Amino acid sequence: MITLYGIPNCDTVRKARRWLNEQAIDYQFHNFHKEGVNEALLQEWVAKLGWEVLINRRSATWRKLPKSVHSKICQNSVVQLMLENPTLIKRPILDLDTSLYIGFSETQYQELF
Repeated sequence: MITLYGIPNCDTVRKARRWLNEQAIDYQFHNFHKEGVNEALLQEWVAKLGWEVLINRRSATWRKLPKSVHSKICQNSVVQLMLENPTLIKRPILDLDTSLYIGFSETQYQELF
């Protein structure tokens, strides 16, 4: 099963969804706002990708966090921070079988599918 994780009002998520729909690729969309994200899944993503890759440092949520939080972030604290603030997670995340891909690139998606 193919799952695309993100939030519906994110431009990059919209591009990824549009591309998948245009290619008639069957996928499930997991909306962080409505469905949330669980700790076990975040732990798995951190283990596979590294927490630094998962944090969206360009997000408004990141910019609103105190600088003291930015400087103290580590592998032990990042999962709780993402649970409390799912919009900190870089998106979209494409879960394709057992592989994870962050962001959207039409070229990359063409290679994957």
